[in-house]
Amino acid sequence: MKPNTQQLNDLTIQVRRDILRMVHAVNSGHPGGSLGCTEFMVVLYQNLMDRKPGFDMDGIGEDLFFLSNGHISPLFYSVLARSGYFPVSELATFRLINSRLQGHPTTHDGLPGVRIASGSLGQGLSVAIGAAEAKKLNKDKHLIYTLHGDGELQEGQNWEAIMYASAKKVDNLIATIDVNGKQIDGTTDEVLAMGSLKAKFEAFDWEVLEITKGNDIETIIAGMNEAKLKTGKGKPVCVLLHTEMGNGVDFMMYSHAWHGKAPNDAQLENALSQNCTEGESDY
Repeated sequence: MKPNTQQLNDLTIQVRRDILRMVHAVNSGHPGGSLGCTEFMVVLYQNLMDRKPGFDMDGIGEDLFFLSNGHISPLFYSVLARSGYFPVSELATFRLINSRLQGHPTTHDGLPGVRIASGSLGQGLSVAIGAAEAKKLNKDKHLIYTLHGDGELQEGQNWEAIMYASAKKVDNLIATIDVNGKQIDGTTDEVLAMGSLKAKFEAFDWEVLEITKGNDIETIIAGMNEAKLKTGKGKPVCVLLHTEMGNGVDFMMYSHAWHGKAPNDAQLENALSQNCTEGESDY
């Protein structure tokens, strides 16, 4: 049975707490984008994806997810742990030497749930397209989901992949773009303005949907279910998810400053005080 909206909200708060504690503990990591995509990732793993128990790298007979903007690994690790892929207690090893939970996800240590190493931006969509084509070859009707940063689209490899996906009718793919308008050096417009992402994807012959309230759980569920209905019709699907970097922590929101900055002790306590619920299970 899928969790209800209140349960998803409670889990979102718990994941935020995990992110904040993980980054604070090692004074390193990327809280801004992690917090901004928390609702989406919780919904993806708890409501949308058809997942098997356990983890099989081949992923036959289930939906697959590929994280392209790998710097938001604190979010990825928390959602994986809270979804049963590995013990929640392992979150305490984030970014430590010899940990399976490195700053960017890797595959050589065999962390359940991680299918690709994703630190170099711009590569995730290419891998996801390969997985989507493998699904078709295997007569597997399940879907491939990906997540990308909007600043990441400044990498040229994305556009080769975007062109390929539509030309080859990779229509079992839903690529979600975290549109928060910010990256490590400033706003995306300041660093390298990209104009209308919707117009660009449509020009490359993708089906495009927008979720304007990308930090609202019910809106995400409705928008992503609509995206699922668009699959299998000859075009890849792009979802433009409009989020707020640092969402849920007032002093981290509305600025790019917390893209890759850890909170100090006082800031951690402030942030945690804004994210409280009964039954918290901090590691």
